[in-house]
Amino acid sequence: MDVVIDLNSDLGEGFGAWPLGDDEALLDVVTSANVACGFHAGDPSVLRRVTERAAERGVAIGAQVGYRDLAGFGRRFIDMDPHDLANDVIYQIGALDGFARVAGSAVCYVKPHGALYNAVVSHAEQAAAVVEAIRRYDPTLPVLGLPGSELVKQAEEAGLAVVLESFADRAYTPEGTLVSRREPHAVVRDPGEVVERSVRMAVEGAVRAVDGSVLTLRPRSLCVHGDTPGAVDLARRVRKALADAGVSVRSFVAVD
Repeated sequence: MDVVIDLNSDLGEGFGAWPLGDDEALLDVVTSANVACGFHAGDPSVLRRVTERAAERGVAIGAQVGYRDLAGFGRRFIDMDPHDLANDVIYQIGALDGFARVAGSAVCYVKPHGALYNAVVSHAEQAAAVVEAIRRYDPTLPVLGLPGSELVKQAEEAGLAVVLESFADRAYTPEGTLVSRREPHAVVRDPGEVVERSVRMAVEGAVRAVDGSVLTLRPRSLCVHGDTPGAVDLARRVRKALADAGVSVRSFVAVD
């Protein structure tokens, strides 16, 4: 059976005069771009530039929605009213979609960022707010999320398309959640280990948790973070290793 995997990365995370990551180079490697929408990172000029470059390369554009937290890069939980959170998510999708359409493309999917991503793994109210926002904006947009999460469960119940993802460079708990970035070894730093994990997740649908147990994930998309040192070279190595293992690397959505 042919194995197909999407390679996604977080892009558009610079702000004003402060760049972050090499968006240009990563867009030559990934098949889907999770683009910041201005709340945790990104500004109008950044959003326009990244959506234009993604459209030129045929890379799928995803809205990476997060808390309104520029200072904390969206990595701090905010106990928001669900109605306000839903409105914030709609606002972010709409902003990015505007620039994507100017570039000749459109937002193709939605993925929460940072603390919001972690919150909607188990926070039912916030997961419901994100699902409601997507359903109201465009119920055909797929949701990219963690297997077994509250977000995935509620999205499926609402009739939204769901795409399961795993992380090449993040450590997993035995429960299948991501190890908090506040904990040591939350990010896998060894390039060889990241590459080996990526191939195993794509081919076998499995990854080893921090306690040594093996988790079954079966992802359709694999995330390689774009803000880590050496991210471009690492993403290239991951893509090559996947191809060498017979894995077809392409997005989970069709891009015109």
